[in-house]
Amino acid sequence: MLYAAPAQQTDFDVSPIAQFLGGSNPENFAIVFPILYVIVTVLTILVFNLGFSRKLPLFKNIIVYTVMLIGNVLLTVLALFLPMAESLIVAAVVLGIYRFRMKGRHSENQENTPEADNRVK
Repeated sequence: MLYAAPAQQTDFDVSPIAQFLGGSNPENFAIVFPILYVIVTVLTILVFNLGFSRKLPLFKNIIVYTVMLIGNVLLTVLALFLPMAESLIVAAVVLGIYRFRMKGRHSENQENTPEADNRVK
């Protein structure tokens, strides 16, 4: 009597962006990983610039971005199965709103400062 082998699972449980790119199919890994790496890298650079970057000399900037590019390989591996890219999108939106509001408040303070100086004189 022959026994049928159970069907092997060929689909993986992946994050929504990886699934959108076709990452649940193992045959698409060679295509999905570089695209996901670019997405994670762009979002990481955006979040870094919106929230954490400082004016640095050119050589230090090169070092920071090189380390970021190397570290994004690990983030991309995690982004296949965890919602890393989605989290970076949320972080970019929150930091963008924060930056926009702070810029508005800063321009408001600069408009009020000359009036205060004129009253003192």
